[in-house]
Amino acid sequence: MTDEPIIKFDKVVKRFGDLTVLNELDFEVKKGEKVSIIGPSGSGKSTVLRILMTLEDINGGVVTVGGEPLWHEKGPDGSLVPASEAHLRKMRTQLGMVFQQFNLFPHMTVLRNITEAPVRVLGLSKQEAKQRGEELLDLVGLADQARKYPHQLSGGQQQRVGIARALAMRPNILLFDEPTSALDPELVGEVLNVIGKLAEEHDLTMLLVTHEMRFAREISDRVCFFDQGRIREEGAPEDLFTDPNEERTREFLQAVLDN
Repeated sequence: MTDEPIIKFDKVVKRFGDLTVLNELDFEVKKGEKVSIIGPSGSGKSTVLRILMTLEDINGGVVTVGGEPLWHEKGPDGSLVPASEAHLRKMRTQLGMVFQQFNLFPHMTVLRNITEAPVRVLGLSKQEAKQRGEELLDLVGLADQARKYPHQLSGGQQQRVGIARALAMRPNILLFDEPTSALDPELVGEVLNVIGKLAEEHDLTMLLVTHEMRFAREISDRVCFFDQGRIREEGAPEDLFTDPNEERTREFLQAVLDN
């Protein structure tokens, strides 16, 4: 892990109408770091990921990914101007996202769900993409499910396909937006096991929005508690979960850990 941030939010503002969801947010993630974002509903957690994936734009500030502005690019005079679609497309290749809902294509086999984007977007040959897809299915423990369709899989299996699909694009940064929230409780463990294996064995930068506190504690280098569009408190998992500094953090943890 280096000290250079691969993700940086500098005074970022995001509004939906009159509602300010991110309030001059300052936030950094270092290359190779595993960071979990926790906090109450409406605190801006998922909005951070959606901005990084260019699904939501920003109303103020600058977001930098891999040393380059995400929502801006340099104009002829060196000043920052709004990003073109070509710039956004280029920047998106650095990031992969695993969504709450699996978002798999129902009419495609499991393998084709994984290979479609590498062929269309990265220009891989079908053979190369197939080989990569089979390797990734093996990684997530689904090597024997390649020819099935999403409706033939359990929710946990579908989410593991979602993880393989995100990895197929070879991103530097992997984003997880509450990846277990749509799953039955007995299926949560199999998805968390795969994410934990990725964190342990691969040099990926990982940003995880989660309500699984025990998992966040185990997997993370750092945990950030979001409240009202800002980071209220952050630190090493042991410190934040065992002895938080802020009363608001204590209230939140007490509420979620008692449930």
